[in-house]
Amino acid sequence: MTTDTTDSWFDPDVTTFGDRVAGARERAGMSQEDLARRLGVKLKTIKAWENDLAEPRANKLSMMSGLLNVSLLWLLSGEGEGPDAPGTGELSSDITGMLTEIRDIRAQLALSTDRLGRLEKTLRARLREQAGE
Repeated sequence: MTTDTTDSWFDPDVTTFGDRVAGARERAGMSQEDLARRLGVKLKTIKAWENDLAEPRANKLSMMSGLLNVSLLWLLSGEGEGPDAPGTGELSSDITGMLTEIRDIRAQLALSTDRLGRLEKTLRARLREQAGE
């Protein structure tokens, strides 16, 4: 496999989920500690994901794709929009800032969506309890 073309960058036939997480995290300029903190998980959890010893829950996977600026499909299968290959050019600071803000908003949105789901589930349960009284 050649490594000097963008076609072979994170080839889905040879990379694992953990490889893609580690590669996208590194391209995003984050340490394992940074990603763990931003996802609200322990460092050992990130290490387990990157070593293919465990897989994240759907809400963490969604947050991670936003933080790393890659598609969910790419994280899971290697197909779709992944990180830019090395050497594709540096981005200006204003574009980098906007991308960071987008990642943060996506992560917040994923957390809010998860919270909304829990609240709706609790509300339905309480309404059923109240109707049964």
